[in-house]
Amino acid sequence: MNPMKKIDIEKITLNICVGQPGDNLDKAIKLLNKITTSKPVKTKAKKRIPTWNIRPGLEIGCKVTLRGQKAKELLKRLLASTNNQLNEKNFDNQGNLSFGVLEYIDIPGVEYDASIGIIGLEVAVTLKRPGFRIKNRKIKSKKIAKSHKISKQEAIDYMKNEYKINIGG
Repeated sequence: MNPMKKIDIEKITLNICVGQPGDNLDKAIKLLNKITTSKPVKTKAKKRIPTWNIRPGLEIGCKVTLRGQKAKELLKRLLASTNNQLNEKNFDNQGNLSFGVLEYIDIPGVEYDASIGIIGLEVAVTLKRPGFRIKNRKIKSKKIAKSHKISKQEAIDYMKNEYKINIGG
């Protein structure tokens, strides 16, 4: 196999949106810190939604991004919380995937904390190949060739082989 066609994990992003600043946002930050041992950042609203009392600049959620070996180890635990079962709809056409965890207590190694309560979170996994750096570099950045992009089927095959997941309906 061509070594430039090898697929790997670029990053994992965990996201919790609570919709308003305050106590629930503090609980979400505490939860992400507990799961990843990394410091989460607060996310701010970009649009005004009057019916939900949301305005631009209002802190409504938090996220944390993990890369490297730490991301791979956490992904195994997060997939175990879904019983290594994903749906074909969880994969997009660029080869990335995302899924939700309904309750954080489903994640192996994370104990229930009464001060946090029960909160769910979203997981987004970004896949890459060697050579994807050309789209982000400052000097002479270029587009990734269509033949080098990761297709939906390639991402599904990678997850089946590497993480032993089952694909449902």
